[in-house]
Amino acid sequence: MQHIRMSVRARRGFTMVELLVALVLLGLVSAALYRVLVNNQRLYMAQTARIDLSQNIRAAGNILPAEFRELDAADGDITAMSATSISIHAMRWTSFVCIAPLLNGVAGGRTMTVRGGQTGQPMFFGSRSITVGTDSMYVYLDGDQTTRLDDYFVPSKLTAAAGALCPAAGAVPPQPGTLVTFDGNFFGGNNAAGAIPVGAPVWGFENVTYSLFQPAGDTSYYIGYQPAGQTAQPLIGPVLANGLSFQYYNVNGNVTAVRSQVARIDITVRARTAVAVRSGGTDPRATIVDSIVTSVALRNNRRF
Repeated sequence: MQHIRMSVRARRGFTMVELLVALVLLGLVSAALYRVLVNNQRLYMAQTARIDLSQNIRAAGNILPAEFRELDAADGDITAMSATSISIHAMRWTSFVCIAPLLNGVAGGRTMTVRGGQTGQPMFFGSRSITVGTDSMYVYLDGDQTTRLDDYFVPSKLTAAAGALCPAAGAVPPQPGTLVTFDGNFFGGNNAAGAIPVGAPVWGFENVTYSLFQPAGDTSYYIGYQPAGQTAQPLIGPVLANGLSFQYYNVNGNVTAVRSQVARIDITVRARTAVAVRSGGTDPRATIVDSIVTSVALRNNRRF
C-alpha cells in the first residue's frame, strides 16, 4: 500500500498555479521577442527606403550633370527651357571623318565615312550606335585651314547610315566605318571643297527633354525623360511635387532667361521614399525626404 501511494506521488503533474505562472512568463517573453522582431523589421524597411532614396538622389546627381556638361548654349544646344523642364541636344557619340564629303555648294544629300559606328569599334566613342531617325550631327568644318576664324560645327540632319570601311593607313589595315548621308546647315560660302577634312570630329546627338513629370493616373511625380517624338517616361523618382527645378545663369553669374546666354545651370532635386515608413518603435509612419543641388558649367563658358 505504501508503495502504491509513493508511485502516485511520483507521477503527479504540475499544479494549476504552476501552469498559470509558466503561461504568464511565456507570454511576457513572447511579447518581448515579438516587439524586438517588429522593431527590427521596421528599421530594416526604413533603412531600405533610405537606400533607395539615396540611389535616386545619386542617379539624378550623375545623369543630369553628365548631359548638361556637353552643352554649348551659344551653338543652340538648349532648344527650350523653363523652371521645371529643359530640352537639349544630348550628345550620344563621337567619331571622326575618314573619307571626307564632296562639298560643292549643295547642302542636302552629302555623304562621308566616319570611323566605327558601333560601340566598341576603333575611334568610335559613345553609349550606343549611330541611329537614323533619332540622331542628328555636328560636323566640324575647318574651312580655310590657315585661320580659325571660319571654324564651326555644322548642324546636320542624319538621313541614312550604312556599314563601310575606312581606308588603310600605312601598316594599319582598313578599319570599320559608317557611310552617313546628311543634310548640312552651312553658313554662306563655307560649303566648299575641302572645308570638312579627313580627321574632322563628328558629334552625334538626339533631342531630349528632362522635366518634372506625373504619369496619367499616378499620384506621384518623377523626373521624366522624353526623346523627341516619343512619350515621356519616368526616369528617377518618386520626387516631391516641386521635386525638380532649374535655375539658369549667364557668364556674369546673373539669372537669365535667354537660352543662348546660359553658362551655368543649377539643378535642384527633392526626392522622397516610395512609401511612408516607421523609423522604429511606435513612431508614426512618415515619408523620408532628401534633396541635392548641383551646379553645372556648360561647355565653352567660363567656369564657376
